[in-house]
Amino acid sequence: MKGIEYNKLIRDRIPKIIEESGKKAVVNRIKGEELLKALNDKLKEELEEYIQSGSIEELADLVEVIYAILNFQGISVSEFNEMRENKNKYRGSFREGLLLVEVTE
Repeated sequence: MKGIEYNKLIRDRIPKIIEESGKKAVVNRIKGEELLKALNDKLKEELEEYIQSGSIEELADLVEVIYAILNFQGISVSEFNEMRENKNKYRGSFREGLLLVEVTE
């Protein structure tokens, strides 16, 4: 039987979904720096998919990868949100659509 080789990080339930469709999924569990590299690769993949499609669903995938990276780094979502809110408080957000054109002295 012919298979398709992927070698990419997948969501946790994907092997079960594949097997429920009558196919066999071969997976390896990774950790440490190998997992971090795979998460970073997945982050790039999901970002590119969002840029290409503009789909909000792709943004949800992007956020899920970010949550996995936070978990890997031992940072809770609430700690991350606190960091984000502090940065917004002191530097602002991106809601006003400001484009810096030039700074002169």
